[in-house]
Amino acid sequence: MAVIDKSILVVDDNTEILIATKMLLKQHYKRVVTLDNPHNISDAMEKESFSLILLDMNFTRESTSGAEGFYWLKQIKAIDEDAVVVLFTAFGDMSMAVDAIKQGASDFVLKPWQNEKLLATVANCIDLSAQRQKSKKLNQIAALSLADQNRPFENLIAKSPAMEQVFTTLEKAAKTDANVLILGESGTGKEVIAREFHKQSLRANDTFLSVDMGTIASSLFESELFGHAKGAFTDAKENKQGRFELADTGTLFLDEIGNIPLELQGKLLTAIQNRVITPVGGSKEISVDIRLITATNMNLYDMVREGSFRQDLLYRINTVEITLPALRDRPQDIPLLIEFYTDLYCKKYKLGHKTVSDKTMAQLLAYDWPGNIRELQHLVERSVILSDGEQLQFQLMPNQDSQSNAAQFDTYNLADIEQMTIERAIADFKGNISHAAKALGITRASLYRKMEKYGV
Repeated sequence: MAVIDKSILVVDDNTEILIATKMLLKQHYKRVVTLDNPHNISDAMEKESFSLILLDMNFTRESTSGAEGFYWLKQIKAIDEDAVVVLFTAFGDMSMAVDAIKQGASDFVLKPWQNEKLLATVANCIDLSAQRQKSKKLNQIAALSLADQNRPFENLIAKSPAMEQVFTTLEKAAKTDANVLILGESGTGKEVIAREFHKQSLRANDTFLSVDMGTIASSLFESELFGHAKGAFTDAKENKQGRFELADTGTLFLDEIGNIPLELQGKLLTAIQNRVITPVGGSKEISVDIRLITATNMNLYDMVREGSFRQDLLYRINTVEITLPALRDRPQDIPLLIEFYTDLYCKKYKLGHKTVSDKTMAQLLAYDWPGNIRELQHLVERSVILSDGEQLQFQLMPNQDSQSNAAQFDTYNLADIEQMTIERAIADFKGNISHAAKALGITRASLYRKMEKYGV
């Protein structure tokens, strides 16, 4: 008979009951913990996750009301509202059973019990526990993935030699569990490649969870990645699973990993190395099984030399490294992408078929595309909406062609250039931060941080 890998907690003041229950359940379940004092329940639940708790209803001699059981049921639910609890007592009746269910118990068993009936009750309730955990995980994943729905670009569209090299590496590494680091300018499609790794991996039927590290405040870093226990801080009103736990058995994609502050990089390294996390405010360790993919538009090697990125973390995340070419370095793909997005947005906005003239296409091929595919996508969408007639008219960003780029700055200081570019983008888009961020190839949160940095 196979022993099921589940943990059960039994709480009863009768030592004989504890021994008998443990002997019965150990034949079927991997771990059975017994307590003769309900005051120790909290400590036990902090140290370990239980699929089921069997709780006696009377702990004081001569007590038969069940009030103590209801009290400790409430305490258990306060610790973990999803806890599955079965109450048992020698002094129960139908009204007490109904009250137990109303107050959050999953079932009610009378002493003495038949072993077969108790085992059936335990099996049903453990199934319930598994369903609750799965449902909770799926709900959290759905909430996190809401922004990823209806993505217009889920396929790889390319025929250029530069992208063929990317495809070759992807095909070789996808079936392994090796950590992958994807490098490239903003807007080059790093998340699209990460998703393709997942689709071609052995984890394709499991979760793909994307996290933009540039949008997570330092104070929430551990809570977002590793989760937190109820009461860990002021707003922690319930237990929350972190991204590592939600992505268990699937793929975790950490985008903009270069934005993680140095003081927090060690915590991420430990989690990646050990595949074990501890939620904020919790004491029990949780093992996680993930495929890790990271990405950044920053030069991590320069950051290592500058001391702003840990070398050991870089070695840990770049078992396989891919650098995506900028759009200007893969001109063969520009007509394909324009055709794809034109068709996509014509259908989306229920407009007739639109085309691009040879003259316009030549201008687009000569354009430098500083925002890469993200900029191309935005320009095509705008052109589909605003163009009159069948042919698309494109309005490229002023002073962004390759000839004017070299002349518009009188400095080689990258920080000064970045500040001037941000100021120009905000001015060109008349203060619309969303549009400016999209054109710059960064997130709104990243743009706000840079505006604060430069006092824009």
